[in-house]
Amino acid sequence: MATMNQLDALRQWTTVVADTGDFRQLAQFKPQDATTNPSLILKAVQKPDYRPLLDDAVKTHRGLAVDEVIDRLLVRFGTEILSLIPGRVSTEVDARLSFDTAATVARADRIVALYRAAGVDPQKRLLIKIAATWEGIEAARILEQKGIHTNLTLLFSFAQAVACGAVGVKLISPFVGRIYDWHKKSAGSAWDETARSGANDPGVQSVRQIFDYYKRHGIATEVMGASFRNTGQIAALAGCDLLTISPDLLAELAASDAPLAHALDAEAAKSRDIPKVTLDEAAFRFALNEDAMATEKLAEGIRAFAADAVKLEKLMQEVQ
Repeated sequence: MATMNQLDALRQWTTVVADTGDFRQLAQFKPQDATTNPSLILKAVQKPDYRPLLDDAVKTHRGLAVDEVIDRLLVRFGTEILSLIPGRVSTEVDARLSFDTAATVARADRIVALYRAAGVDPQKRLLIKIAATWEGIEAARILEQKGIHTNLTLLFSFAQAVACGAVGVKLISPFVGRIYDWHKKSAGSAWDETARSGANDPGVQSVRQIFDYYKRHGIATEVMGASFRNTGQIAALAGCDLLTISPDLLAELAASDAPLAHALDAEAAKSRDIPKVTLDEAAFRFALNEDAMATEKLAEGIRAFAADAVKLEKLMQEVQ
């Protein structure tokens, strides 16, 4: 009997998602879904293979506001990705709108309309990606009520996950690697890589806590671990609803036949003694404020995505 590689083993319990804007890499890994963000799209359009997509978007839609052209570029990437995968693509609302509920909803509506015009059924094949601020979560509540499904990203804290679950967000993306990065940097020379790996990795522990809480309380929101630094973090979350993985780490998993165990168990979580938590806006903001790691990484992530959106705009303005 042939040995199963780690990627195929993972697929027994977890939906594998590709974390990339480089859609030509997708077919070899056969992911169910794919996620993008402004940084990944920026990275892709700087490659010769993808630059024509940017040039074409600008030339075809010359005269439109730059934010409208960017949305058309994002949708172009999204439709290309959807032609290669059976599932859903996540397309992100401009991070500069992360503290503006109404503007986030309006931008999401426009992205949905563009997908619909391109022949895509947004209810089945699209997730609108929004930063998990209070305003972003409120926008997701409004969108979900309209049948537009959302992926709440830049999620670093249990409080963010509780608030997302309470409003019926379709999917959340807790950022394993960035949580790990913060704790490693904070510990400095005291950090013990071996002791804080696998199930003891702080990013892995955060996702496990959220996963167990959702399953215990029958919350339908899907948990998709994201932002991995190594395959050990992925292996420690085998059994999570979904994991979104970069092409480099997908290749590592596909090349390894090391054993992979079922780590997260939804049935076991249902019997755990985990109290239900309710957060209003004030309690949410205070809980987030009490979590230095989550506060810093959320702000840093929004700044980075916003900066890359500005860089993408500058690239567009340079097109002749």
